[in-house]
Amino acid sequence: MLFVDDNSPDGTGAVLDEMAIVDKRIHVMHRAGKLGLGTAYIEGFTWGLARDYGFLFEMDADGSHDPKYLPQMLALAEDGADGVIGSRYIPGGGTENWGLGRRVLSKGGGFYARTVLGIDVRDVTAGFICWRRRALEAIDLATIGSNGYSFQIEMKYRAVNRGMKLVETPILFVDRRVGQSKMSRAIFAEALVKVWALRFGKR
Repeated sequence: MLFVDDNSPDGTGAVLDEMAIVDKRIHVMHRAGKLGLGTAYIEGFTWGLARDYGFLFEMDADGSHDPKYLPQMLALAEDGADGVIGSRYIPGGGTENWGLGRRVLSKGGGFYARTVLGIDVRDVTAGFICWRRRALEAIDLATIGSNGYSFQIEMKYRAVNRGMKLVETPILFVDRRVGQSKMSRAIFAEALVKVWALRFGKR
């Protein structure tokens, strides 16, 4: 298990280092500051690919993504899927403790991206995913241009365009109990513009 910590001011990195001493299966990547969601995932994926893992999961570490879904996601990947998406927006999936504004923003943003890009992924902004190694290699991580909200969109769009098979499985996304979302107007604006750049093949 790899944690990517962008110098969290609440002492997260120090706690993780203590955990890693006790359990050698835990690894911590420390970065200098808030360098962005996309670069954190790319560095994490690169770390995993260098260690010959066949499947790599991405998930939030704030409790929103329940580990109980990991076995079913892995089973679907082992059954042939190149990417298994923990989806909020297929039958059986959903969100908990979200306000109306956040639900509208999330569903509306997903509909917008799916429509512009023409891909059939219901939860195109999902961040709970099991990737098969070959999918990450096909995506060409070094050339990913998104770093915020649009990162998840670009990953799925590239995977589909490279012939990868994406499967969605329902999850219940529970809002974090403490802390705040990193979403901002700038990040949302990047996503609005980025989907058109992806649609027309611009970097």
